[in-house]
Amino acid sequence: MQQLIYFFQKFKHFLFFLLLQLIALTLTFNNLNFHKSKYVNSANAITGGMYNQVSSISDYFDLKKTNTALLEDNTRLRNLLQQKTAMSFASDSIVIDTVKYHQKYTFSNAKIINNNYVNAFNFLTIDKGRNDGLEKEMAVVNGKGVIGITDNASSNYTRVQSILNKNSRLNARLKNGYFGTLKWNGLDYNVVQLTDIPRQAPVKIGDTIETGGKSTIFPEGILIGTVIEINNDNAVDNAINVKLFNDMSNIGPVYVIKNLEKKEIQFLENPINE
Repeated sequence: MQQLIYFFQKFKHFLFFLLLQLIALTLTFNNLNFHKSKYVNSANAITGGMYNQVSSISDYFDLKKTNTALLEDNTRLRNLLQQKTAMSFASDSIVIDTVKYHQKYTFSNAKIINNNYVNAFNFLTIDKGRNDGLEKEMAVVNGKGVIGITDNASSNYTRVQSILNKNSRLNARLKNGYFGTLKWNGLDYNVVQLTDIPRQAPVKIGDTIETGGKSTIFPEGILIGTVIEINNDNAVDNAINVKLFNDMSNIGPVYVIKNLEKKEIQFLENPINE
């Protein structure tokens, strides 16, 4: 208490000056519109800047929630697109059988929790499993293209055989319609090989490679990569080097695609059932 009294005694003239200055400023801003507007604008600029910084910090910490919401929206839109595509095919028929009408593919989103890409036989792990409807031999993609095929599923997790696996074989095609087999030679994780393309097929650097749709796993037209090198020798497999659209060392959220007609097709194609 004694120190507080001493403080006021020591700085009484300065404190009295501050009081008078505050009174003068208050009277000025309250009675002169020009000064008042300048004060309000300055105060708004300062508080607005502070609110903006607080909002930016808050947005940063909410990024995970925002990304999850966007991923769920994209999944919903992909499913709606499949339904709309199926509906357009059905509407082209003279008679629409509503009992048989259904979409062919469904999409579900997942997150990669483990990613290998430097070995000869690479696998990924995603955070969804049988409890989420996932099973073996389902396509895994993202917005840039093909990632791999589900290999084994537990209750809450699924292992995915990466496109960067020497055992992987995917049906792929050139934009001009020629089909081949996509595999990986185990060397560069950015480059895979398209083989068994007919020699008469016109191929040039920069051509886009996509899934061919001649399997029960991948829909047709999923992007894979672009041609960067054409083998002009007399090799039997006529391999073409394809640079992936995906950077397989840096993959975020993915979509798992389920073919609703896969079991029916496999049953029909099984020789035992003939």
